[in-house]
Parts: sequence; structure tokens; C-alpha cells
Amino acid sequence: MKYSFTLLLMIIFAGAFAQQMPAGKKLLQFSGMITDIDSNRVVPYVTITNERTNEKRSANYQGYFSFVAQPGDTILFTAVGFTKTQVIIPLSHPSDSYTTMVKMNSEIVYLPTVHIYPWATAEEFTKEFLSMKVADDDLEIAKKNLSSQSIMGMAQTLSRDAGEISGINWRLNHDRALNKNMVQTNPLLNPFAWGKFTQQILNGDKSRKEN
Repeated sequence: MKYSFTLLLMIIFAGAFAQQMPAGKKLLQFSGMITDIDSNRVVPYVTITNERTNEKRSANYQGYFSFVAQPGDTILFTAVGFTKTQVIIPLSHPSDSYTTMVKMNSEIVYLPTVHIYPWATAEEFTKEFLSMKVADDDLEIAKKNLSSQSIMGMAQTLSRDAGEISGINWRLNHDRALNKNMVQTNPLLNPFAWGKFTQQILNGDKSRKEN
């Protein structure tokens, strides 16, 4: 009884497999690599669809795929940023495996032009435009730019240019050179200190003689 039930199940599965596989068609191993047609770079994780069975698979991160198919199947490759690519397995392929290189074209999407305005509506723009203060002529604009307030503001905010920095450094070096001989750290090297010391000795001798 047990063997009869097992044999019956085998007959049922064989019949179902025979219905799924058309007569005269064999199975083969369909493998390949997916790259970009322009740069030959690998395109990873591409969605692969067998249009005959509507089964979906995906390539790995290296763009490699391998699955079982039948001769004559149409395989669709889709990926974000690339156009759809179809590959038809030849009907008269003699081998049990079919390998191919799938080249996918990059898809260029042109987005519509976006205009950005600082005002939300045309009414707000009209209001701001009417309230805007504009100088009468170029002379008034020049006077405003050359006013003392404008020049002082620019002097406080603008950075020094190379010529100004070079002039300041030259003046500092010149002052250091002039004052170098005027600064003596050792009093024994100062001739004025020696003269003052000699004068103090003479004054001391003179006062002792008078006493």
C-alpha cells in the first residue's frame, strides 16, 4: 500500500511537469554578466523577468546571474537609471547552457525647468516692487556709495589686501631697525650709564674735599 501511494504521487508530479514544459523544448542554464554599454561597469541588482513564466529574479552585486530557462524564452532586464533590455534565448541552441553579456544603456531623464521666486504670489511681488526705493539717477547712487558712512562700513568689514599688508609689515620692520640700538638690556654696554657713573664718583670726591 505504501509503495502504491508513492508511485501514484510520482505519476501526478510527472504529469504536472509535462503540462508545464511544452513538447520538444528542453531546459538549459542561462547565465551571464550585466554591464553598462558606455563604461563597461557592472550594473548590480538588476531585475530579471522571464516573460513566458513571469518569474522574477535579480542579479547579484557583481552583475552576475544564472537560472534555468528554455530555448526561445524572452528575458527582460530592468534597473533604475537604465533602459529596458530584452534577450531572446535561441531556439536551436545545441548546448545545455547559454551564456551572454548583457549591455544596458543609461537612461537620461530631463526634468522640467523650475523657476524659483522670492515671492509666493504675484500680488506680493507687486507690493514689494511698488514699495521699493530706487535712486533717481547714477549720480545719487555714486554719492551714496562714496559717503562717509559707506566708506567706514567697508573699512570695518572688508579684509586687507596684499599691498596694504605689505606696507604695514615694511613700516614695522623699519621701526624695529631704528629702535634696535636704543634698547640695551645690559647696563655695562650703555655708554651713557658709564658717563653718569663717572660723574657720580667725581661729585663724591669733590664733596669729601670740601668737608
